[in-house]
Amino acid sequence: MENDAVRPREGGVSSGPCQTGVVLEARGVTKTYELDGVEVRALCGVDLQVCAGEMLAIMGPSGSGKSTLMHIVGLLDRPTSGTVTIDGVDVSRMEPNELAAVRNKRIGFVFQSFNLLARTTAAANVELPLVYAGVPAAERTRRARAALERVGLGERLHHMPNQLSGGQQQRVAIARALVTEPSIVLADEPTGNLDSRSGIEVMAFLQELNREEGVTIVIVTHDAHVARHAQRVVEIKDGRIVNDVRVTDRIDAKAELDALHEAGDGGAGTAVAEHGAEPERPDERASVGSGERP
Repeated sequence: MENDAVRPREGGVSSGPCQTGVVLEARGVTKTYELDGVEVRALCGVDLQVCAGEMLAIMGPSGSGKSTLMHIVGLLDRPTSGTVTIDGVDVSRMEPNELAAVRNKRIGFVFQSFNLLARTTAAANVELPLVYAGVPAAERTRRARAALERVGLGERLHHMPNQLSGGQQQRVAIARALVTEPSIVLADEPTGNLDSRSGIEVMAFLQELNREEGVTIVIVTHDAHVARHAQRVVEIKDGRIVNDVRVTDRIDAKAELDALHEAGDGGAGTAVAEHGAEPERPDERASVGSGERP
């Protein structure tokens, strides 16, 4: 990807071309809204490649365009101009039913607020994408169980969301994202509603999925610390990519957990698992509005 604005920063080197193949690509993507008669440009000619098997963070302050970009590459919105391809297929001008089919099969979503159905078991929540895909009931049950076992919740199949900690709810959401075996997982502020330890546990699991199973993961965040868990950070500001680097000082979330354990905080994020939901913490996200690099 050619971009004169791309520059290395401390702790990273300029991103090069994909060596493993391109799973998702945006070319010349713009998005313009009209608000009260005023034209607002949310994205201004964005070029982005996501390589197969990589863990990428898209970082920027509120209003930078990062969420708009996620919605477009996640096929939840259409670009005003430009193209989006997934696994080599141009999806930019597909009809809504075609987009829904591609989205269901090729993209898994993880949201900050979990987006679980409150009166539905963990297993039934995970089954939902398979229901929309027309998968038979017995196969849905089998795959949902396997997905929950994959995220370490095999004994929580019949728990309701309010019987799970925040970290466990996010792992249910991750299982739901993985159950269709998508080409890419998009995680929007996946630690934003979690206490510090649970957030680290979720990042450790995402890193493990990427490292051990080769799952392609894109994290959207404005937290520089979260971004440094990725292999590559793309920074967006005012609707443009201003930085795209490989991280050379990457944070290992498992090492963070080990350090917490050694410091005597071994049970803090997990003891609540036996007794229901944990309290949410106040928002302590790092500000990147000053132009700090991850």
